[in-house]
Amino acid sequence: MEVLLPLAAFAFVSSITPGPNNIMLTSSGIWFGFRRSLPHMLGVTAGFGLLAALCAIGMGSLLLALPGITLVLKALGSAYLLWLAWQLCRMRIGGAAAAGARPMSFWGAAAFQFVNPKAWVMGITGAAAFMPMLHKLPMAWAILLYCLVFCAINLPCVSLWAGAGAALRRYLERPLWAAVFAVCMVGATLYSALAIWV
Repeated sequence: MEVLLPLAAFAFVSSITPGPNNIMLTSSGIWFGFRRSLPHMLGVTAGFGLLAALCAIGMGSLLLALPGITLVLKALGSAYLLWLAWQLCRMRIGGAAAAGARPMSFWGAAAFQFVNPKAWVMGITGAAAFMPMLHKLPMAWAILLYCLVFCAINLPCVSLWAGAGAALRRYLERPLWAAVFAVCMVGATLYSALAIWV
């Protein structure tokens, strides 16, 4: 179908670019390694798949029509990112396990998608752009195809960020590089929290 390539391209660009999920997954790869971050990656993709399905049936448009709900989602997303920035300030490479820290769970990562503004933008924009192009299919099949393509592209993209974090782990055991990287990650996380309100 002629819609699949543009949909895949949109899914790739929106999934690979920096955002709260990718920042958190890079951090998780650094603190816990790639394997221990797998539930987090899978949770991001599964949670986004559900959110995309809700947007495809019109829930995203309803959300935009209710400013109160949008405000609550922004506040929750910002609060979580500020908490994450605080945790990043306190953690040290190799010291996460000793401090009792754990990677985000599958369910936690899935639930975070519903307070992640970038995920809502991706879901609403994607549904508005591509669901009309799938109008020849029965509605259920169109939603399924839309979500499957998005999830098939999203998982490798978010995995790349966790893998990059895991690859950087050994270099960041040096105190100077660890400090520089921590400042960059905290700055990016704080920017994400503020960007929610722009």
